[in-house]
Amino acid sequence: MITQLLPDIPRELTGFAEWSACLVYVLLLRKRMRWRRLVPVLAVGLGAQIGVQMLAGTFPLALWSFGMALAVVTMFGTIWAAARVTVREAGYFCARALVLAELVAALHWQLHCYFFVEGRHPLTLRALVFALVYLGAFALAWLIERRHFGPEAPLDITRRDLASAAAIAGVTFLVSNLSFLTANSPFSGRLGLEIFYIRTLVDLCGFVALYAQQGQHLAQRAAAELRAIDDILRTQHAQYLVSKRSMDRINRKYHDLKHQIGVIRAEMDPGRQATYLDELEASVQTYEQQARTGNGVLDVLLTTKSMAAAERDIDLTCVADGQALDFLSVMDICTVVGNALDNAIEGAQAVPDTEKRLVKLALHSRNGLTVFTVENYFTGELRTEDGQIVTKHADRDSHGYGLKSIRYTAEKYGGSMTVHAADNWFSLRVLLPAPDGRQR
Repeated sequence: MITQLLPDIPRELTGFAEWSACLVYVLLLRKRMRWRRLVPVLAVGLGAQIGVQMLAGTFPLALWSFGMALAVVTMFGTIWAAARVTVREAGYFCARALVLAELVAALHWQLHCYFFVEGRHPLTLRALVFALVYLGAFALAWLIERRHFGPEAPLDITRRDLASAAAIAGVTFLVSNLSFLTANSPFSGRLGLEIFYIRTLVDLCGFVALYAQQGQHLAQRAAAELRAIDDILRTQHAQYLVSKRSMDRINRKYHDLKHQIGVIRAEMDPGRQATYLDELEASVQTYEQQARTGNGVLDVLLTTKSMAAAERDIDLTCVADGQALDFLSVMDICTVVGNALDNAIEGAQAVPDTEKRLVKLALHSRNGLTVFTVENYFTGELRTEDGQIVTKHADRDSHGYGLKSIRYTAEKYGGSMTVHAADNWFSLRVLLPAPDGRQR
């Protein structure tokens, strides 16, 4: 074994490295508790991690894998106890922390053996190298991983992600430590300090592989969201075109009915005449009540959504200056207004009391800003994850992108979208800066 020629990493340093790697990811994620309670939990985790490593050092070589399994379980417990994560997510970050700990510990010990294994050197100098390597490496790892993880970033760790991370961590750990278990294998090293270099290099490759895996996962999720949002944009635009054609047919029918009413008025029987007139006027009254906002696209949307709301016993009231949206494209108007009203109607429809099925829309320009607000009464509780409202539909892959598409469209014009819920009222507000700061 190589440890007969060169000293291996002390167990207490290995335990400290494993705890420090767990701390990196705990600091990146949402905390499970406040700091005054979190610090004692982390302190217990540090003591447990070093204690498990010291205990594993007393095991015979045949139980080496069992000792490492205990260390990994302790890391898992520290992450799960300190961060607000699920069991699957804790396992995923435990795998990442194991590779990071092995990398930093291997790098430090490689430098230590190169500079200090022969001769006498002051303890302060060795402590300084230890502090610089550990602080620098873990701080750099925190900065690198911050691009992928954060307190408000959704994790969305799947079983496949966990299995891939565990496989990468397992293979990395096995290959990097193979030379310390046996020299009689095709993949074992036999050249002293070069073995430490191989271990560091393998651990670095494992960390890079895990980083690339997460980057690919985020890219795939972003691409899926963009496809879903694009589908919503096209669907809303298609609905607008269908609604416009329907309104054209309704207008033609309305004018035809007015002529029919004139014929009926020539009916000689006063009773029958009055009956026919009442029936016809009642049948066309709904179609005659079209929105007139000054924007043709908005008129179509408000008219069709009002009819949809009326069919569900929802009172939809609108106060809108349609010309405030003249600088938006047809598709973007459909996206913002269509999705906002669809969500509001869906929320109001779930209210048992029909008297409280209310939706309010307001649109106006003020101080160079176009302000669009939709409010609706709702019952029950809103589901949130990582500070974001999530869909109530079971099929979350196909739903829940309405608000995201509105936010995406608003930000495209340099604006913003905010939501607020209080006292059973849900409010969505979109602020859009008018081009050249113009104000109506």
